[in-house]
Amino acid sequence: MNELQKKLSKRLSEREDEIIKLRRHMHEYPELSFQEEKTAQYIADFYRGKDCVVQTNFGDGYGILVDIQGGMPGPSLAIRADFDALPIQEEAEVSFASKNPGVMHACGHDAHTAYMLVLADTLIELKNELPGRVRIIHQPAEETPPGGALGMVKAGCLEGYDHVIGAHVLTSFETGKVAYREGEVMSGRTTFKVVLHGKSGHGSMPHDANDTIVAASQFVTALQTIVSRRVNPFDMVAVTIGSFDGKGSANVIKDTVELVGDVRIMTEDSRELVDREFKKLLAGICDAFGITYELDYVHDYPVLVNDSALTEMIARATREANFDRVTEVFRCDQLTPSEDFAYYAEEKPSSFIFIGATKKGNDFYPHHHPKFVIDEECLLISAQVMGNAALHYLFNGVDN
Repeated sequence: MNELQKKLSKRLSEREDEIIKLRRHMHEYPELSFQEEKTAQYIADFYRGKDCVVQTNFGDGYGILVDIQGGMPGPSLAIRADFDALPIQEEAEVSFASKNPGVMHACGHDAHTAYMLVLADTLIELKNELPGRVRIIHQPAEETPPGGALGMVKAGCLEGYDHVIGAHVLTSFETGKVAYREGEVMSGRTTFKVVLHGKSGHGSMPHDANDTIVAASQFVTALQTIVSRRVNPFDMVAVTIGSFDGKGSANVIKDTVELVGDVRIMTEDSRELVDREFKKLLAGICDAFGITYELDYVHDYPVLVNDSALTEMIARATREANFDRVTEVFRCDQLTPSEDFAYYAEEKPSSFIFIGATKKGNDFYPHHHPKFVIDEECLLISAQVMGNAALHYLFNGVDN
């Protein structure tokens, strides 16, 4: 296996420019979740004529499955990469900036797809030397609930496969650093919309109206007491109001206000607690102000839980590989963003790791920022780390 690992790593290094070219093309032509028709066609065209089995339009959107059958019996592994973009107008000063107004790859999914295409192609070239089989999952719509992963899982993308691995480039980590964590690693999420209905009136006669602005303001403030006074201080919970739509006139008391926000949790027990307390506060405040409400409260992405044995295997295999560009393999803290990879982890023992994407000493813009950029050295690192993890798994299983 060591010789094959060196061969795979060398071949990926030789194709680094190709990975970068693929990434830049996709960065120029981003598409939103569940609208990635041209991106999906670009991915499918890449595999045309290659010695693999390709399924397109899988799941609820433009999902693609690529099956690589090894030349010897062995275990089965699925590897996932996502490919949707975000509704953001790009401000990054790069020569390959988005050509689609208002849409940008501001999270790194173009990087995930680029490295995965060349990694998959290299595994296809070496397939006769591989035990078992590998399924590449090109997944759409990670950014938008209910998430593309859910539809892929329901359609059977994991049937017959034992484990799933994935990776995300992160600008908050330096290039060369590879991070992992067993157990709960990324938060679960709930999204909500509240519409408050009161009684409009003249600003000079507030006693004749039921003011939704005042009620909504009290609710926004009270909502934060769930975290400060109901949640165990050792548990991670964040409650955010991202939109307060109460625009009106200076002398008119609003009869309708809309609030939109989300909840992040690291345990499902916390999700249930916030659900209960949120609804209790909302009902109580509306009753006190004599107004009514509509509530759309949706639990979407679960907590992402990494399988301990699989995660430790990937960390160990990465350290032992001694890649030139990998400077550190470390156990990271829990991360508060959410990821629909969690749906795969609910079905099969899975592991999701993180690849640093900012040059040491450089400032960085966070994910989902209009000036988001990555250090493209992370592309080859991602391909080599994930390829090495796949080989180690196919030859040695999880526990060896």
